[in-house]
Amino acid sequence: MRTWTLLPPDLTRRLAALGLALCLSAEALAAQTPGTPPMRRPRPASQTQLDQSRRTAIVDAAQRVNPSVVSITVDSRQPARGRSAFDLFFLPPGGDRTVQSFGTGFVYRADGYIITNQHVVADAEQVRVSLPDGTDVPGTVVGADPLADIAVVKVDRARLKVPAFGASSGLMIGEWVVALGNPFGYLLGDAHPTVTAGVVSAIGRNILPSGEQTGLYLDMIQTDAAINPGNSGGPLANADGEIVGVNSSIFTQGGGSIGLGFAIPIERARRVADEIIRTGQVRRAWWGVEVAGAESMRDWRTQGGVTVTSVTPDGPADKAGLRRGDVLLRANGRELRNFLDWEAVKLDRGVGDTLQVQSRALAFTRTRTLISGDLPTVTAERVRVLSDLELATVTAGIRAERNIRSEAGALILSVTPAAAQATGLAAGDVIIAIDRTPVRSAEQVAEIVGALKPRQPIRVYVERGGRLVYSDIALR
Repeated sequence: MRTWTLLPPDLTRRLAALGLALCLSAEALAAQTPGTPPMRRPRPASQTQLDQSRRTAIVDAAQRVNPSVVSITVDSRQPARGRSAFDLFFLPPGGDRTVQSFGTGFVYRADGYIITNQHVVADAEQVRVSLPDGTDVPGTVVGADPLADIAVVKVDRARLKVPAFGASSGLMIGEWVVALGNPFGYLLGDAHPTVTAGVVSAIGRNILPSGEQTGLYLDMIQTDAAINPGNSGGPLANADGEIVGVNSSIFTQGGGSIGLGFAIPIERARRVADEIIRTGQVRRAWWGVEVAGAESMRDWRTQGGVTVTSVTPDGPADKAGLRRGDVLLRANGRELRNFLDWEAVKLDRGVGDTLQVQSRALAFTRTRTLISGDLPTVTAERVRVLSDLELATVTAGIRAERNIRSEAGALILSVTPAAAQATGLAAGDVIIAIDRTPVRSAEQVAEIVGALKPRQPIRVYVERGGRLVYSDIALR
């Protein structure tokens, strides 16, 4: 029977040092003696085994998604702002300049449709897409939804690599995710995406709107995977290489990642993209009810339920029996803690969808069914004026939709660029009076304008952003 004896620690160290010295001496002697073969060492593991040990789920996920990620370069025109007295002196009044910005996207359909963020391509005059094979091709913005912050870009290419799509609804807090994109793409010499890894930090995050933000970032996926400027519109993938979100925003103090990144759920992005590809736009569901928002909450994070502040006559909520002062507690089984939860429920519903809403009035709780309709401005009768203006009569529904203060008037739905420049009128303005005549309908505006003599001056009063302004016009 073999036995092992433990030597004293001091003796063990001496023997180990002596053995190491003998080995080093032998190697040195062999190296100095011609014709002497080097000492044999244990053979390392094969390269295949080494590569296999380094291949993790993160590596596999990145390799699956990489061939579908594109870089997007956008040229847009923005007002020129001088940074010095010299600039202010030489810049012409009202001048503008071309600004270049960068973002990311990913292939949605093999025939050239690409998903990105709306804010990536906003006000784009020219779009260039860098494909995974290194070629640059022109892109066309098919449509965009500012509310969901999703846009679709089309390139003239076929047989593009479509990634696998997963579901954000099944994500677990703490599981690995991979963010791919082109941060600071203008500084890099190629369009290959940058890969960052992290975990799902939280799900169902609602971000309080701020500033001039047009998008509603609700039910977002939060991750600590590094997301930086240029990552916007890129994919967030799970460890299986399935896209579960669209990277869109970060919380930051200096412009870089601090581990607080957010992605739009892929289910929302795909629903919006499908509608844009099918019709070129997104039909927004209308419910005919307004609720108390952040301005009326002392602590919007913990308030239970949302209070109804107004109900549009003959709208979906009115037909379902909701009244001003009711408190909405749940919608389609989801608890409504505050107005952001209510906005999140509405954001992912389309025209004709239903909502089972639990509400409380006085001491009674009831469940009501709301069926959404089109926005009032979509269904409103349109009136053309001189082929330059498209108007709609202000109704209770339009007032609620556009947050108009005036009781009556004509809403400008669209105006040609030439007419806008000549008159100062803009889409979204509400014509409330012409000279001293109050305007009650769009038809009335057409009648007044049609009766004017050539070059007869008129003063048009409009509501714009809740304020009263006017414009003096002389029609040719």
